[in-house]
Amino acid sequence: METESEPYVRLATLRQLHQVMADMNTARSLADTLQTVADGVVTGLGYELACVNLVRPDGDLVVAALAGNSAAEALITGRVGSRTSWDRRLNMGEAWGDLRFIPHTEGWVLDDDDVPQWYTEGPAPRFEDEWHPSDRLFAPMYTAGVSGASTGELIGVLSVDRPRNGRRPGAWGREALQMYAFQAAIAISNARLRANMQRALVRLEREQQALRASEESFRQAFEYAPSGMAIAEMGGDQHGRILRTNDALCRLLGRPASAMRRYAFSDLVHPEDIGTLLRTSAEGGRAELRLCRRDNTYVWVSLRNSVVADAADGPRFLLTHVEDIEERKRRELQLAHRASHDSLTGLPNSAELRSRLGSRICRRPQAEVPGAVESLDAAYGHGPYADRAAEHGGPAGHDGHAGENGHVSGNGHGFGFGPGSEAYDAFDHHVHTVAPEGETDDGAKGLAVLFCDLDGFKSINDRFGHNAGDAVLIEVARRLTNGVRDGDTVARLGGDEFVVLADGLGRADAADLAVRLRNAIIPPIRVDGRAVRVGASFGIGWAQCGMTADEVLKSADERMYVEKRSRPKQHRRAG
Repeated sequence: METESEPYVRLATLRQLHQVMADMNTARSLADTLQTVADGVVTGLGYELACVNLVRPDGDLVVAALAGNSAAEALITGRVGSRTSWDRRLNMGEAWGDLRFIPHTEGWVLDDDDVPQWYTEGPAPRFEDEWHPSDRLFAPMYTAGVSGASTGELIGVLSVDRPRNGRRPGAWGREALQMYAFQAAIAISNARLRANMQRALVRLEREQQALRASEESFRQAFEYAPSGMAIAEMGGDQHGRILRTNDALCRLLGRPASAMRRYAFSDLVHPEDIGTLLRTSAEGGRAELRLCRRDNTYVWVSLRNSVVADAADGPRFLLTHVEDIEERKRRELQLAHRASHDSLTGLPNSAELRSRLGSRICRRPQAEVPGAVESLDAAYGHGPYADRAAEHGGPAGHDGHAGENGHVSGNGHGFGFGPGSEAYDAFDHHVHTVAPEGETDDGAKGLAVLFCDLDGFKSINDRFGHNAGDAVLIEVARRLTNGVRDGDTVARLGGDEFVVLADGLGRADAADLAVRLRNAIIPPIRVDGRAVRVGASFGIGWAQCGMTADEVLKSADERMYVEKRSRPKQHRRAG
């Protein structure tokens, strides 16, 4: 019932609302804002108890602030009520606009749910609109431009208790509480925004500090690394151009940093290793190759690449770690040479000879070259050629073999099988090795295998000792090597037996070569101040596809014994 003083009371209430709303929007933090909202209900709206329940990220509501009763504040602040229980509350009782009033006649069913509650005591109401201690009044707060639950997301609920006048709020009190809840939602949203901005600024500053520290750490690690490091461009016309190098890389290559910036790694790599560099993956790639020093010598290095990425623009630079492996490569080459070469003469040994010979021949005879249809069937895994290739385990590798004094086996087609390998590829580009037909020279060329056995060597060993015999073998190896072409192979098979592989010879050419080599061996050999002589018997065999390396060597060996027996014993040695 309105009285003459009611307009004055409303004006005073508006002044109080203005003050508490001003306080809400000047609070420094989210926690201060929440407490100010609760205090404003008590000081500006005439309730003895007010609680702010804030929605958490998981949807449940936590008691974030309480005003009007310190005991209640200590008891329930920080406790959580489930979203399901709160949704039940906001759909019960009477709807006063956006407010929700649950009278004591209905609210008793909520006494045992999980929402934190504070029970007040007092006498039972004597009038119809008198406030009961078990009455509940909630003011939901939504993020919206206008009030109303249907226009925004719930961010919290104001729960109030015990109006100072002891009565349920009338139309003015309800509207004032609803307006206050609307303004409180705005203040809480702004406080959250400010808090998020402050956290973002703090996080940004920390990230910038970490970035500066990381850049400084990278600079020091780059500059003072014991092994070479370089930064190169990635992508574009200048891909691979060196932008920056550390002192270790400059020392390794003997070039100043200013000069290094004029090059890309492709400009410095050995011509034989350019393919290795191009095949190296940019990210996580690793390669072992040779780089050119300032004095035009080459050093073996291990290159490891990684991409320096930019979060916005993607990969930007290539970071290359360059490690000097010259000493390791030297040891590896020495070990490989020892494994494949005779320790006395330095010639390729028996295993290396068979490997080189095996790389020139395959198990498929020349007569069995598949036609177009058979090759297509083999490519798709059908037909006899596919079955035969599968039985042999597929194609072998393509490693070439370097001989003593730079002599390289005649593996011009680049087709390499390991020792004893019988595999071939239905689509290989292998140039089949064939032998000249007949016993006369018809002009056909092939891979000649000259089997050499020294005559009279055993008597030198017996008369003068093994040291003299070793000296004879070393000299014979030298003379044989000097008597062949670059690209031919001279190998020591064992004992006093040598084998020469010479490609591109006819029958007459091979016979002439055998005569020249025999004449080169005949002259006296000076050993410990005395002259000794050995002779040589040669057998000429021919390598061809369809044979194994052992079969080719056996054929040449048999021809050598035929030739040895055909000569009188006294003519087998030169003296």
